[in-house]
Amino acid sequence: MVALDVLVVAAALTTIRADLGATAEQLEWTVNAYGLSFAMLLMTAAAIGDRWGRRRTYAGGLVLFTLASVACALATSLPWLIAARAIQGVGAAVVMPLAMGLLGAAFPPERRGWATGVFSGVTGLAVLGGPMIGGAVTEGLAWQWIFWINVPVGLIAIPLVLRNIPESKGPMRRLDLTGAVLISLAVLGLVWGVVHGQGSGWSSAEVLGSFAAGVVLLAAFAVRENRTAHPMVPLTFFRNRTFSAANSAGFFLSAALFSAVFFLSQYMQVVLGSGPFMAGLKLLPWTATLFIVGPIAGRLVDRVGERPLVVIGLGLQALGMLWVSQISKGSVQYYELIVPLVITGCGVSLAMPATQNASVGSLPRESVGIAAGIYSMTRQLGGAAGVAVLGSVFASAGGYAGHGFTRALAGCGVLSLLGALSGLGITARRRTAGPVVPRAMEEVG
Repeated sequence: MVALDVLVVAAALTTIRADLGATAEQLEWTVNAYGLSFAMLLMTAAAIGDRWGRRRTYAGGLVLFTLASVACALATSLPWLIAARAIQGVGAAVVMPLAMGLLGAAFPPERRGWATGVFSGVTGLAVLGGPMIGGAVTEGLAWQWIFWINVPVGLIAIPLVLRNIPESKGPMRRLDLTGAVLISLAVLGLVWGVVHGQGSGWSSAEVLGSFAAGVVLLAAFAVRENRTAHPMVPLTFFRNRTFSAANSAGFFLSAALFSAVFFLSQYMQVVLGSGPFMAGLKLLPWTATLFIVGPIAGRLVDRVGERPLVVIGLGLQALGMLWVSQISKGSVQYYELIVPLVITGCGVSLAMPATQNASVGSLPRESVGIAAGIYSMTRQLGGAAGVAVLGSVFASAGGYAGHGFTRALAGCGVLSLLGALSGLGITARRRTAGPVVPRAMEEVG
């Protein structure tokens, strides 16, 4: 639900504009309102879950997300829809990191990679399938149904969560409200600057001011966390090389992935003349690999460790994106795209569970909640930054009428290579027949 709603609305924007009489700027906010509230509250939600109970807080996030979906479906004006999307983002901020935290707490280290692989396969498929599902629902029913489909999922999931998932908590420490406000506002400033960079200009006062405010607030958050007896994010986490490298790799992975979904779905429609639903179907060589390869990658993580899968996976994703970029320079037949799309899909399927497992598994078990929150925030920031920066590259290269797709897809390849380089910082590990030693203990000293 949460991953699907990141991009599912993109395919319905034209229909929403006609139905509600929206301007282009208002349409942009139906996407940005969700992403902003999602990104800025991830850390706070993870900290609340650690204190009040991850299962209970997760179920509360599902309730909020489901109710906000109803509000989106009933919207009769753009301000109403934008407000409901912002509330949806709050629910998403609760659900995503706590899902990862619950998985991390429920599975021992030797099984966590497999669980993460399944989780990453499903969520990755939802992100990639968003435009296709949105297009199919919009064409076959109405745009409101892209939100109504969340309701039965939420109504089924909430009682199952409360009945079947054991409760878990993080370290019992006082909630740092000052730190929560500082990190939320810092992320808001950074994401605001990113999403408005292309429209307002990267050197505009609004964008530069947003970035400056974000950096200052982030520095204030670091000072606060270093001085308080109950930090929301212990800064010692970032001294762990694997934790920092995995989050860096996750940032570039998401920047490349979200951008590729954004541009390839449009490429299929603008260049190959497909409708929204058919465009999604043509991406199946890419998207289907996540569901097939993701769980296999999770098992490989448990056997060989995360670093090989992160480096090889992001290397394959870079190869596939650069290949597609080269093909897009000339007259294209769809069959030419199939092999590079499969390569790209295999790459992201290998890298996604490995980066997530490296980040969450590099810290002690009691810290999985806040580790998941940091990783989720990093990925969300990466996705927003990738689309915004490559959107500017697309526009500067002539957009739809020029070489915009070629340059933007090449940018996806470059971002993937940066992620592979980051993955080299993940500490190698070996599995033995003896007891499994947590990564955090391996890295001490």
